[in-house]
Amino acid sequence: MGEEESSTQQSTPEVVKSANAVTKNEVAAGSATQSQVLIGEKEGAPNFFLRRFIMGEGGGMPLHTNTVEHEQYVLTGRARVGIGEKVYEVKANDVLFIPAGRPHFYEVIEAPFEFLCVVPNTPDRLEILEEEC
Repeated sequence: MGEEESSTQQSTPEVVKSANAVTKNEVAAGSATQSQVLIGEKEGAPNFFLRRFIMGEGGGMPLHTNTVEHEQYVLTGRARVGIGEKVYEVKANDVLFIPAGRPHFYEVIEAPFEFLCVVPNTPDRLEILEEEC
């Protein structure tokens, strides 16, 4: 390990906390949808942010795009997720990869629908393509 790697590792603190202690924020573009930034800028994450989304009964997100890719792991519930031209029914332990710029949506089938979402620590712009979820 080089000197530069060693100093970066020493200057970035470890973070261990309860996800339940992290503030939940309403997602304005969605319905019955909240998000949490579990690991992000505040924690000093240099490359990726780890988020949790929680969608309640009748919840979801309308068709939209993001300028960053998404890697997702479903924790609980079931939902229809449209990615590009395809629609998938996903459940706990399913994983999804949504490339940057690919239109996608979420419609809850069984609430709560919760998933972890990893995104690059770079600017993201969400663009709504259709208003209804």
